[in-house]
Amino acid sequence: MSKLAGLDIFYPIVPDFAWLERLVGLGVRTVQLRMKDATDAQVADAVRNAMRVCEAAGCQLIVNDYWQIAIDCGADFIHLGQEDLADADLAAIRQSGARLGISTHSLEELEIALAASPSYVALGPIYETKLKRMKWQPQGLDRLGEWRRAIGDLALVGIAGITVERADGVIDAGADSAAVITDFITHDDPDARIREWLAWAETRREGR
Repeated sequence: MSKLAGLDIFYPIVPDFAWLERLVGLGVRTVQLRMKDATDAQVADAVRNAMRVCEAAGCQLIVNDYWQIAIDCGADFIHLGQEDLADADLAAIRQSGARLGISTHSLEELEIALAASPSYVALGPIYETKLKRMKWQPQGLDRLGEWRRAIGDLALVGIAGITVERADGVIDAGADSAAVITDFITHDDPDARIREWLAWAETRREGR
């Protein structure tokens, strides 16, 4: 059994505080705040509000990219992409006590990530994603299995193109958690889709 590092099996990623508050209210247990094109002041305000909401609900908050703001606000989990990892002060992150998740897309990046002693690594894109242009081709389920064998009991997150219908395959292939964005944000009824995800997560938890 892998070390889940405080992650839930369903791991939604949201672009702002409004989405975060909405999902936490529906009952998610892990959520990442990934803000783009925002000022530092806006990010700090969102992180502080997110911490308040998540703490009250018993939800694990993960702050994407803005590691210094996360530390300053007292957040205890940070996620970094490879470019952000290269520029981050890992010593400061460790000293703060915050846990760290790192994105990977290749064996080279996995080696770089493991050298930083993360709490989890994320592999993507598992499937094709329409959220953003990526230079990486879909990794597929076999690649997840390869990562699982390579990292031992370290927590593994699969990301990109994952739907409720595909989620069992992602977990069965070796992931501990399915990170999801587009599937619910672009859905006609996001709240209903989140409830589908929560029902799936509850079923999978019972089977562990």
